[in-house]
Amino acid sequence: MINTEDFIKRLQKVMDYYGESASSFAEKIGVQRSSISHILSGRNKPSLEFILKILSTFPEVELYWLLNGKGVFPSSKISDSKKDEPSTPSLKIETEFNQALEIDKSIERIVIFYSDGSFKNYQN
Repeated sequence: MINTEDFIKRLQKVMDYYGESASSFAEKIGVQRSSISHILSGRNKPSLEFILKILSTFPEVELYWLLNGKGVFPSSKISDSKKDEPSTPSLKIETEFNQALEIDKSIERIVIFYSDGSFKNYQN
């Protein structure tokens, strides 16, 4: 389990770094404003979906730092490694998530569905 109070401090640090209010931050990551408000007040804990939305929207945020406070923010390795890797942010986030939880599984396939009905399929 993550320490909610510490998570709130790190979330606030991310919002301050990008100069976002709770309302604009919620809009950028695609959640309701009340979700941010409830998490910042300690009423609710962040869901996995909420965390993944932050990671996909703000690449300088590292999963392990956001959850546990270990690591650095903003991440310098993201900007260095972006030159070499293909643009599959979902695959990168899922891989980092698995590494952080020390899960010994590999991703077989990721499908991204777009609002216009199209989709993109990524396979290992």
